[in-house]
Amino acid sequence: MTGSPFKVLTSRELCRHGRYELRADEVAWPDGTTATYGVFRQPEAALIVPVSERGTTFLVRQWRHSWGDDAWEVPAGTVEEGEDPLATAHRELAEEAGLEAYDWQGLGTARATAVSTTRFHLYLARELSQVARRPEAYEQDMLVRELPFEEALALAAEGTVQHAASVTALFRADRLLRG
Repeated sequence: MTGSPFKVLTSRELCRHGRYELRADEVAWPDGTTATYGVFRQPEAALIVPVSERGTTFLVRQWRHSWGDDAWEVPAGTVEEGEDPLATAHRELAEEAGLEAYDWQGLGTARATAVSTTRFHLYLARELSQVARRPEAYEQDMLVRELPFEEALALAAEGTVQHAASVTALFRADRLLRG
């Protein structure tokens, strides 16, 4: 399918906080039926699956306020306004995991939910070296765990890694690594 099957009649902002916005779009389908869709606009993000020469990867654990729980994820971060997603990936890998990579491969993009505009840019990072970790203020208690890549994949498959974009990134990296 190409193009929208419906026409947006009205779009009303309900709430805005920084780069986040919640709006309600009233739409008309080709048969004249109308409906209201909630749309959550949020920034894009870059996610990184770092894989060492030893076949290990790195997961980070941080508190997710909206979930009321902490979560194991691949290193990731928000793409700043006008920033290239790969530049975000480089920055976030150093900030969160204390790593630099010299070989980067794109793993495509993924979306969050049907009501969110966010797009995740996924990357496989190899040829790693350690650098000083530079966590942001809210990442000070973030845990970094190095583990065999196959173990991280198993944690994603069994549901320990629940962050959907991280699961997607891990499985896409696995497919690329297996050739």
